Amino acid sequence: MTEAVRTITERVRARVRTDGVDLASDAALAERYARDALRDYVERSVAGAGPLIADEEQATREVIASLTGFGPLQPYLDDPTIEEIWLNSPSRVFVARNGVPELTSTVLTESAVRDLVERMLQSSGRRVDLSSPFVDASLPDGSRLHVVIPDITQKHWAVNIRKFTRRLRDLGRLVQLGSLSLQAAEFLRMCVLADQNILVSGPTQAGKTTLLGALLSSARRDERIVTVEETFELDIDARDIVAMQCRQPSIEGTGEISLRRLIKEALRMRPDRLVVGEVREAESLDLLIALNSGLPGMCSIHANSARDALAKLCTLPLLAGRNIDSAFVVPTVAACVDIVVQCEIDRAGARRVTEILALSGSVSGSVVEASPVFQLRDGLLQATGSHPLKLAKFRAAGLDPSIVLARSAA
Repeated sequence: MTEAVRTITERVRARVRTDGVDLASDAALAERYARDALRDYVERSVAGAGPLIADEEQATREVIASLTGFGPLQPYLDDPTIEEIWLNSPSRVFVARNGVPELTSTVLTESAVRDLVERMLQSSGRRVDLSSPFVDASLPDGSRLHVVIPDITQKHWAVNIRKFTRRLRDLGRLVQLGSLSLQAAEFLRMCVLADQNILVSGPTQAGKTTLLGALLSSARRDERIVTVEETFELDIDARDIVAMQCRQPSIEGTGEISLRRLIKEALRMRPDRLVVGEVREAESLDLLIALNSGLPGMCSIHANSARDALAKLCTLPLLAGRNIDSAFVVPTVAACVDIVVQCEIDRAGARRVTEILALSGSVSGSVVEASPVFQLRDGLLQATGSHPLKLAKFRAAGLDPSIVLARSAA
């Protein structure tokens, strides 16, 4: 931000305080105030009262961003090619375009970073301070904010903004982008319609949440979907949907709402399908119990491969307490989970589905049996020739997966 823009911004803020208006809720008024202050500044600068402005339109945008948006970060939030923004320090601001990180020329101050975070948290009702040095929150546009402060970080505030995007709303769009083959997309669409329980796995940034949303776009229109997440991320265009997120404890340490609590509450809301944004800990047990009751569901999980995802899902429920053991968990995973979809991101930032497993429902020793229905071969996601063995749900829905799997991958 130039000195001229900073001066104009301060004059607008002074006028806002005097007039007692809220520019954040009135974009037209914010633009009018900014242009009024800019016009006044230009007249003064021509008389030698300050430095001239080379680009008045750019200056106006910067002033408005400082007043109603998120200041120097707003251009990155407005740029559709940027998918994530993170700050390691005030002078180390990075963005990711199509999965590839780059260091920007943006330089802030420590106070500016704190002001931006406070502004971002205003609409969420969440806080970050010494007693609560981590925060996850949603921005007004649905983007996810994560902040960590010292002394958890060594010196500077660490800020991550994962942008919300509406570009990838269905499986067809993923096919167009090369993330998924048409044959695999048709198979997954059939799995959703047959109420298969689907586990989406992969490393961070691999597109798990995006794939979950795309899968849900194939659900029947009359379905009632209930979603539970740590922080709102899923973007689902459904007629009958309830979305819930966790709540942090208050300053007094009370009022926390955990993911386990949300899953239990969701079961009382007459869902036709339960979606858990991500399972990390003991809430996996509550999810398995819900799926074991016959409720269709989906969730995501961090894992290096589809089989690792199954192994992890067999382990996480053990965190729920001593009375939970693998003798219950492993057969339950085998019986409840039907499909595992593995996502990956390569060094060039390309995201794609690399494997789709179908569980047989059986256990061999302590290992859940599953066979790959699709695998990545020569850079293409191709059918392997294997078919799902659990067919009861497909038949109940009047669907036959062998029809799709018998087609040419081309």
